[in-house]
Amino acid sequence: MESLKPIHRSPIRIYFGKKYYRFRRYLDWYFGRKKFSLKKGDTPLQHVIFTHQTVLMRELKDVKMWLQHNKVKNLRLATEKLNKVVIKHGETFSYWRLLGNTTRRKGYVDGMILHYGKVQTGVGGGVCQLSNLIYWMTLHSPLTVTERYRHSYDVFPDSKRSQPFGSGATCAYNYLDLQIKNETKHTYQLVVYLTDTHLVGEWRSNTPSIHSYEVYEQDHMIRQEYWGGYVRHNRIHRKKFNLNKQQIDDEFVTENHAIMMYEPLLAEPSFSEMNN
Repeated sequence: MESLKPIHRSPIRIYFGKKYYRFRRYLDWYFGRKKFSLKKGDTPLQHVIFTHQTVLMRELKDVKMWLQHNKVKNLRLATEKLNKVVIKHGETFSYWRLLGNTTRRKGYVDGMILHYGKVQTGVGGGVCQLSNLIYWMTLHSPLTVTERYRHSYDVFPDSKRSQPFGSGATCAYNYLDLQIKNETKHTYQLVVYLTDTHLVGEWRSNTPSIHSYEVYEQDHMIRQEYWGGYVRHNRIHRKKFNLNKQQIDDEFVTENHAIMMYEPLLAEPSFSEMNN
């Protein structure tokens, strides 16, 4: 298992690195062979394949609550942009292709962003909560995740965790994208919106699902590295069931490795540890 010792990169390298990878992404969007989903449906499709919701306002250590309020403003704009997007057979959903850059001109405000494991502020901060939600829902659907990036840093101790560690998708315009392909014969639709307390999402389809899924983790461990820090690892799998609730498959999904930004022995027990 490879070491994840942090690598220091100069601001100049980071700046030009972003420019390079953003340019490559634009080439893929406009000159690549993928057929992207770009249209919305007038009304939600009939059948709910999976739904999930996450709390909007969370008290995080050393994070001021005004950043949480601003995150809600950013999520409201982002959900309005993505709500009711339709993915037909053979099309690919691209989070950033649909959302676009989160700029002040579009109404986005300063929110919390994570930069090399440190909490900072930036325009559009907080929209990763939406990409996390979409990724988690997709793992409970027949849709195929073709591009997803794990969080490289584990910044906050587990607190009331209801999902396995590493079951989200980090995002950064536009080179860290979340892409989902519809390889089924049916049409799917993303529905996302905010209530007073939660971010809510649904995958809908024009036909009912014949399968259900259970996502779980294996091989969770926390290991101290030779350079003094701690790294957290796990593997995400999902069980697949038919209409009779009989398991018909157990699929490997992804593997996660993240540098811990807190002392693990001082933190609350993790989701996996509480359920082992």
